[in-house]
Amino acid sequence: MTLRHIKIFAAVFHNNSITKAAEELHLAQPSVSLAVRELEEYYGIRLFDRIGRHIAPTECGKEFYKYAIHIVSLFDEMEKKMRNWDTFGTLRIGASITIGTHILPILIRGYQEQFPSLTLEAKVGKSASIEDALIRSDIDLGLIETQPSHPDLRAETFMQDSMCAIVPPDHPLVSASSISLAELSRFPFLMREKGSAGRELLDASFSLQQISVHPRWESTSTQAIVKAVAEGLGVAVLPYLLVKKDIEEETVRQIPLNRPIRRNLNIIYHKSKFLTDNMKSFMEACKKYGKSVE
Repeated sequence: MTLRHIKIFAAVFHNNSITKAAEELHLAQPSVSLAVRELEEYYGIRLFDRIGRHIAPTECGKEFYKYAIHIVSLFDEMEKKMRNWDTFGTLRIGASITIGTHILPILIRGYQEQFPSLTLEAKVGKSASIEDALIRSDIDLGLIETQPSHPDLRAETFMQDSMCAIVPPDHPLVSASSISLAELSRFPFLMREKGSAGRELLDASFSLQQISVHPRWESTSTQAIVKAVAEGLGVAVLPYLLVKKDIEEETVRQIPLNRPIRRNLNIIYHKSKFLTDNMKSFMEACKKYGKSVE
């Protein structure tokens, strides 16, 4: 008994005719009759009663049809899904916290409108956890603020972000046209926790300019730092994406750095990963978004 037998039986049942089933399936009539007979012999039951030139399903035939139509429809669903995986499948995206908070929702909304039948799953966490998820194949693509540290991961830049200095609204530096990191470091400094992408970039910039800074406040929450700056507890240098809204609302004030600190935001994937058409188009959507906001 094969799937072919079941599909032929289902066609005979809903057509209530060997001849019509043969026409629908583009098979010779004897082949259809043989398939039905083989099914009956296999199970030792009669599926149809032959009444003259007509056939009618038996009670066994009606019961068998309940299973047959389910099996055939499930197979057709599998065929459709596998052959059109990029349209009906699942795309698993991971993103670092900054990207996951400010960029990923926009990307997913636009992509979901383009492929409404595609399931998009998202994981947001630290860049290191996104890399680990790619290595374990828990996700298909990652979006992070750094270059991947694992040698088996590949990266493609999709946009740039910059670090910006923020101060309280009534700070004496508010009127400055620009400022250096050295000048800024004279004030109490509020920083993200060690290990975060923004902190690593800032520490590298301080080290490059041989500036020693002991943060007055460290936090895993960017908003906690922004609120502390707004309350006059110190100054900070944070990714522009994270403080854009606060700057626009004048909760804090931005002062341009005289030596801008920029960073690439990257799409990462495993070097052995087969990139489906859907994954490629999502990568293109990321790059298109990056160009639109630069």
